[in-house]
Amino acid sequence: MSDHERAPQQDSPGTGTVRTTVPARLDRLPWSRWHWRIVIGLGTVWILDGLEVTLVGNMAERLAEPGSGIAITAAQVTGLGAAIYVAGACVGALFFGWLTDRFGRRKLFLLTLAVYLVATALTALSWTPWFFFLMRFVTGLGIGGEYAAINSAIDELIPSKYRGRIDIVINGSFWIGAFAGALLSMVFLRTGNFPVDIGWRLAFGLGVVLGLVILLVRRHVPESPRWLFIHGHDEEAETVVGEAEDAARARGSELAPAEHAISIRQRHSIGFVTIARTVFSRYPRRAFLGLALFIGQAFLYNAVTFGFATILVTFYDVPTADTGWHYAVIALGNFFGPLLLSHFFDSVGRKPMIAGTYILSGLLLFGTAWLFQQDALSANTLTACWTVALFFASAGASSAYLTVSEVFPMETRALAIAFFYAVGTAAGGISGPLLFASLTESGIRSETTLAFCIGAGLMVAAGLVEVFLGVKAERRGLEDIATPLTAEQADSASAGSRTRD
Repeated sequence: MSDHERAPQQDSPGTGTVRTTVPARLDRLPWSRWHWRIVIGLGTVWILDGLEVTLVGNMAERLAEPGSGIAITAAQVTGLGAAIYVAGACVGALFFGWLTDRFGRRKLFLLTLAVYLVATALTALSWTPWFFFLMRFVTGLGIGGEYAAINSAIDELIPSKYRGRIDIVINGSFWIGAFAGALLSMVFLRTGNFPVDIGWRLAFGLGVVLGLVILLVRRHVPESPRWLFIHGHDEEAETVVGEAEDAARARGSELAPAEHAISIRQRHSIGFVTIARTVFSRYPRRAFLGLALFIGQAFLYNAVTFGFATILVTFYDVPTADTGWHYAVIALGNFFGPLLLSHFFDSVGRKPMIAGTYILSGLLLFGTAWLFQQDALSANTLTACWTVALFFASAGASSAYLTVSEVFPMETRALAIAFFYAVGTAAGGISGPLLFASLTESGIRSETTLAFCIGAGLMVAAGLVEVFLGVKAERRGLEDIATPLTAEQADSASAGSRTRD
């Protein structure tokens, strides 16, 4: 029987039993231009998300001014607006995450970016609060779907020895966008450059332009071979892996034979009940770990840092147009944390690094809260304290996405990311902004300190959960960390399967 023949089965075409070395072939690859294409095409969307969130946070005070073209308050933008955006992201993550596991990574990371682009463009045309909030919700739908589709695709395409650092740096690239958004806010929101009702609209328009460029690049990113062979597209999976191997050989690399193979019982789709049962019945400890990591980082970032500009204006009388300088500094700290610490997640290991970054950042935030309560900080020193704390928090937050992407079976990956993102973000990202907006708007120092302490406490608690429940996933193949459901089903299939090399 030739390599391209299918064993006699009673299944429909494309749903037989195959024995494949595709995962092993992907994991043995050296880094090449093929991988850079994936990183640039998929990872750059986090820059857009950072740009989006930062611009909205910094433009809150400007939108509240008379003549902005929309009758809205700063608290509505940073509180209700942020909560609606996050609610949309939660819904989008679950809906598009389910579609991603069903119809493939590539279709969905193109669709979700298109949703983001349309909603952002329409946000720039807002004339009333209800339309602004509606478009914030739809924008969130696109961004939430991006998190599920892209994290699953990246982890399935990147070799295991690079997976940790690449995933963490890509998730941390959110802060490149935040840095750019902070600086751009000072350009678009200065009334000397643009009228009050024009500058904020142009800021949203810039996001559309950047998104279109990313969409053009993303068209050349392939589908995940892991998804392809599980869903009966094994010939296409062979083609994608072959392209990656050719790219490695083109740079002079000699590839050793991939000997480790797994048997897969191909299926066109896997039911939601099966996925849910797998995540919560078979892996309850990992499920609790994912929730803890996501809730901690979601509350910290969505509740506390989103309102940083409001804190500067309320407690330190920093002009609205100048808050971008402070946020730009914080953004740099948030990006350099994942950039400089990411390789330790593959070398030192997941458990010590995830637990360490969560706990240390939480302790540093407790210290910052105490100094803030004592009125011992200026706008500049508060910014410095946040920068140091978030240097570690950002690496930890990025590892939350890495964790839930690695520790569950391949068939559940996108939906697992979506679920934990949605639940964790709903807990910290919807209640957080609503609570935090009211605490900072009051101008009472102790109430803002309380918000700081809640965020810090949740980060420490999540770090302790990682100590006891963390998974040693560094440098291990995804199929070794969590056996695919279809592989287990294949164990009882008939022996007449074929090997794909």
